[in-house]
Amino acid sequence: MAVQFFCVFLQPVMTYEELWRRLTPLYEVSEAKAIVRLVMETRCRLSLADMLCGKVEQLPAKSKQEIEHLFVQLEQGTPVQYALGEATFCGRQFAVAPGVLIPRPETEELCRWIKEQRTDRALSLLDVGTGSGCIVVTLALDMPQLMEVTAWDISTEALAIARENAQRLLADVDFQQCDALTPPDDHERWDIIVSNPPYVCVGEATDMAPHVLDHEPHLALFVPDDDPLRFYRTIGQYATNALRPGGSLFFELNPRYAQEVADMLLEMGMRNVELRKDEFGKTRMLSVSKEI
Repeated sequence: MAVQFFCVFLQPVMTYEELWRRLTPLYEVSEAKAIVRLVMETRCRLSLADMLCGKVEQLPAKSKQEIEHLFVQLEQGTPVQYALGEATFCGRQFAVAPGVLIPRPETEELCRWIKEQRTDRALSLLDVGTGSGCIVVTLALDMPQLMEVTAWDISTEALAIARENAQRLLADVDFQQCDALTPPDDHERWDIIVSNPPYVCVGEATDMAPHVLDHEPHLALFVPDDDPLRFYRTIGQYATNALRPGGSLFFELNPRYAQEVADMLLEMGMRNVELRKDEFGKTRMLSVSKEI
């Protein structure tokens, strides 16, 4: 009898509704349903129509065990991208783990802006604080005019994940371990510098969702309350020397400090500042250029 009971336990009855209801203590219903759809599509190739037709219950025992293991993680607050080990960014799948931030839609908008650069000449690009490599790999693959592509990160774990993504997606990127706060003394080396640096003040942590605060790397998220522009200042100063004349610097921003960052960069001698809003209406991106 004990053996029979054990087999039943390993083969739980699952329905679409049962699965999303398990997540409602942590998420709104619409988000819980979206997470279930993502898991089932990624792991079992089941569409919403398949799930509504009862095909979840018809999954093999091994698949059900895998799904149960994932949902135990999800119920503990693990972001679905970490549970799956991957995230979609600009139409590609990137490996992610707790050592890197989960790529976000706002950052996709930053990439699309950079890809608007229209020139036939060869360009060089640097991504400062690359994390999973989602920005630099996307640009390396989508901008054929990029002939030299480099990415920095201080984290060895992040660099390992970024290299894995570049190799799997066949992107030619030179990854280097470098602290953005102590950059090298480069002169007129880059045509484009892009960075999505840490920009959340420690005091803002109370406004963050627990699944972000408890799982994503604080090294890549936070800056001190008394120095919120720390990374923007240092990278901006580096760019004043390291950009070639006419080169561009792109930032993802903390909307609270967008205008301060713009004013600071203008004081450094940068020109042609442009701020853009993301799809949620927040001032999220900035571009400036070095005078020719």
